[in-house]
Amino acid sequence: MNNIIEQNPLAITMWDFSWLERRWPGAGYENWDLNIKELTERGYNAVRIDAYPHLITNDLYKKWTLKQVWSQHDWGSPAMVEVSPYPSLLHFIEICAKYNVKVGLSTWYREDLDNTRMKITTPEIMIEQWAKTLNLIGKAGLLNSIFYIDLCNEWPGALWSPFFTNNPPDKTWGNWYSDVSMNWMKESIELFTKEFPEMPVGYSFDFRNKEMLLKKDLSFVDYGEPHIWMCQYNDGEFYKKVGYNYDLFKPDSYENLAAMGRKTFLENKIYWLNGLKEMIQDAEQYSQKYNQPLMTTECWGVVDYKDWPQLEWDWIKEICALGVEESAKTGKWAAIASSNFCGPQFKGMWNDVKWHQQITQVIKNAFICSDLLSTKLCKRNVPI
Repeated sequence: MNNIIEQNPLAITMWDFSWLERRWPGAGYENWDLNIKELTERGYNAVRIDAYPHLITNDLYKKWTLKQVWSQHDWGSPAMVEVSPYPSLLHFIEICAKYNVKVGLSTWYREDLDNTRMKITTPEIMIEQWAKTLNLIGKAGLLNSIFYIDLCNEWPGALWSPFFTNNPPDKTWGNWYSDVSMNWMKESIELFTKEFPEMPVGYSFDFRNKEMLLKKDLSFVDYGEPHIWMCQYNDGEFYKKVGYNYDLFKPDSYENLAAMGRKTFLENKIYWLNGLKEMIQDAEQYSQKYNQPLMTTECWGVVDYKDWPQLEWDWIKEICALGVEESAKTGKWAAIASSNFCGPQFKGMWNDVKWHQQITQVIKNAFICSDLLSTKLCKRNVPI
């Protein structure tokens, strides 16, 4: 391995389930070869996508009809859509390998018409599905392209893991630290590691509770993947001021964001940017505690945004640039995203090629602390 390359973080983007579900004309992902080519032109060398393990292992060649998660956001489809995950996944990874792009596999456990995900009643079933999916990738000769495994996006968020019941049951987003959740995570990772001892594995978290990150024992995961947004600082203070309520099927939240988002940020810019810096420092403390590398694939400004009247991108890009700079200089991140809007469907962000190139240069010119280089994630962070 090239030790110089090994010490630099990867510039990663999140294409979630959009890579497969947004393929109608104008949706952004109609031509994967062009998508990945343009991604590398912007300087990125890793991508995080949904692998659909629960669907692939239930029927390899079935065309699945998936329900929409929302109508207001530009991730995935705003209406029901048909997909063929297995052949598509192999083809997408092949294209990534062609362009030397590493692939992080996650899952949002998308809902099909039969709600197949509800068959996941134990950690054993979860890992059986992941193991079958990875073995298929390995059989195709593509396992070297896989950077890491995120067993479930933002565990145990209600949209993504409805098969899991927390204690108490209403504790979903950001409440990974309950005993029942910790037991599920630990057991699933132990089972996965027996099958794939060299593959980095963990869970991504909605980063809201720094006290629990430092209090609970997370030494059993291979990395930390905190999703960090300025708008969630101080218990979501920014969104409360703006009136953004995470509406999924009505435009009210976006109307409030258009009216108040940029204005609220500019009126107290230093405060909001310092809040983001504080959250990054909290994640750095987590890394120091466990000697685990970090990666952040959803970040730095607001959680939800899109090309819409009065939603300008300048302030979003300013916040994201600071988030990249602050995380990059810690030496704790093995992979850094510029935002969760770095995809071809977000034209106002995607079309600014120069901005992406500047951001990815910051990421790829950063360093990884020497004490993290022996971790599984950092051993796999070398571009293909």
